[in-house]
Amino acid sequence: MATRILPAVGDPDAVRSLTSLLGQLPDAEPVTPVADSTQLVDTLARLAAESVDELPEVVIVHERIGPVPALELIREVALRFPAVGVILVTSDPGPGLFQAAMDYGARGLVALPLGYEELASRVQAVAQWSAGVRRHLGSAVDVFTGTGGTVVTVSGAKGGVGTTLTAIQLALAAQASGRSTALLDMDLQSGDVASYLDVRFRRSVADLAAITDLSPRVLADAVFRHDSGLALLLAPGEGERGEEVTDRAARQVVGALRSRYEVVVVDCGAQLGAAGAAAVETADTALLVTTPDVLAVRGAKRAVRMWDRLQIRKAEETTVVVNRHTRGTEIQPPLIQRITGTAIAATTVPANFKELQGAVDAGRVHELDARSTVKQALWALAGELGLAGVPEGGRKGHGRLRGDRGARGDRGARGTAGFRRRKDGAG
Repeated sequence: MATRILPAVGDPDAVRSLTSLLGQLPDAEPVTPVADSTQLVDTLARLAAESVDELPEVVIVHERIGPVPALELIREVALRFPAVGVILVTSDPGPGLFQAAMDYGARGLVALPLGYEELASRVQAVAQWSAGVRRHLGSAVDVFTGTGGTVVTVSGAKGGVGTTLTAIQLALAAQASGRSTALLDMDLQSGDVASYLDVRFRRSVADLAAITDLSPRVLADAVFRHDSGLALLLAPGEGERGEEVTDRAARQVVGALRSRYEVVVVDCGAQLGAAGAAAVETADTALLVTTPDVLAVRGAKRAVRMWDRLQIRKAEETTVVVNRHTRGTEIQPPLIQRITGTAIAATTVPANFKELQGAVDAGRVHELDARSTVKQALWALAGELGLAGVPEGGRKGHGRLRGDRGARGDRGARGTAGFRRRKDGAG
């Protein structure tokens, strides 16, 4: 039987060299190469949606593939398509990289410049492994066949603008609409999701930070299943442990949640760290919550400019949500949009803390009265974002927001790398 081989190579010269050699391999059936990480994942997802048998046995990833770094891409392929064997092509085939590649899920490593004998040997071994996995697991092969769940990050222009409440209600709306939903608290030093939902927990996102092989079972052990149906992955109870969650760990956790849930809502808080920056960078939709006052709007503008400088996210790819809105305030959404240069959510959240106070003080915001105008607005916002339908009796949104990204942000680690350089004083 022919071995289907899918090369993922961005460099034209490397593509020609690799396809030429692959064409000489016995019983090889090279597939049209893909040029970047996004094309590779989308191609595999499309094939898997038809049948696991349609997937190639071997995927060859070049070390300079982008925008997602090669090792991160290998991890995603191994997690979502476990019956596909991945080979890394690299100019540095040392023991350190070999061990790292194996840890990330690669099945082999081939050195540059490419040689026929080494490539043929490695392809044959990986193809046999892939065939064995499919034969023994059969229909039980666990493959996430969609393009990945929707990831929405919620950040605050400053503290106290309603970031956590917004994130929780968006997640509750998505869950209530019948979509499997995870809520990730990435406000690592001062996360309050557990307090808002009256949760006592033992494991947190920090417990996953040092794990290189984040399997579904390991993820399930760390997730808390709330009475509302939400899957909660909470911030550590000890704020100092937040430093354990690096940008790489954040990418891994968000990617694992994306592969298991239809909607992932991430509460990033108001303080930007490397982990939060990684979440914002890879999100499908990045929300920035502000209130219509001078200090908060200045904070929103400052955050948007910082995200742009660090190449985390462009202003036009960010959506501002106006909380505690009243018709009488001098600062209205169109003015905020002009000041920040972002998209603006058509749904505004009214100022009515009296509705919230009892539920917030009791840590039961999931039991907020359906007649609450604040809840109705936030659930309408979920409908505007495409996360859920508008709740019965709630007010409707005003159409799709402008400026959100149509596809998820496979943009690599440029932004978080920039964050680390500035944090360390090296850039």
